[in-house]
Amino acid sequence: MTALFDALQNRRSTRRFLDKPVEKATLERILTSARRAPSGANLQPGFAYLLTGEPLAQLSDRLCDAFEQSDTRPEEYDYFPQPMPAYLKARQREVGYALYNSLGIARRDIPGRLAQHRRNFHFFDAPVGLVITIERAMGKGCYMDLGMFIQSIFLAAQGEGVDSCGIGALASYPHIIREQLALPNNELVVCGMALGYGDPSAPENQFETPRAPLDEYARFLGF
Repeated sequence: MTALFDALQNRRSTRRFLDKPVEKATLERILTSARRAPSGANLQPGFAYLLTGEPLAQLSDRLCDAFEQSDTRPEEYDYFPQPMPAYLKARQREVGYALYNSLGIARRDIPGRLAQHRRNFHFFDAPVGLVITIERAMGKGCYMDLGMFIQSIFLAAQGEGVDSCGIGALASYPHIIREQLALPNNELVVCGMALGYGDPSAPENQFETPRAPLDEYARFLGF
């Protein structure tokens, strides 16, 4: 249990990786363990596509080209609330400013911010990139199950000494991903993920995102 709590406390979104491969056997253990995540009626929704080497480079190059050409498509599901409430917008801005400040990117440095955002589509130069999909016919509750599967990937990776970062930005380019990976039409692109060994000297890997205090989101009744 101590190891689990350590993993929960110490996991970070890693945005710069060492040039060090992750063994396929390690990835197999991570995914097999993550599939033990809770799942309503044991439906186990969602699929993971793992890429490295040339397949990852080809997808990354196409995504970067699409980003530079503003060749986006509407996301196939609602990621953020519309409109964004002010208190959530404040959280979003806080973490964005913290990331850019760690890299020395000023608020008005639009080219610098775009260059950093572009790194999402190169999976932050991680040796392994994941694309997570879900069947279109699944209900909203299955997204909850998929989220638990994704969180379990993060924690299982942490347990293997592998660092990670979720990449929601991939959801804006489903047409590129679908064509490149030959995805079936009944699968919807949810997000991406970068996996590898983080560069401990990188400033963007040093800052810690804040979390809301317990009394802001939890109520204890009858205790």
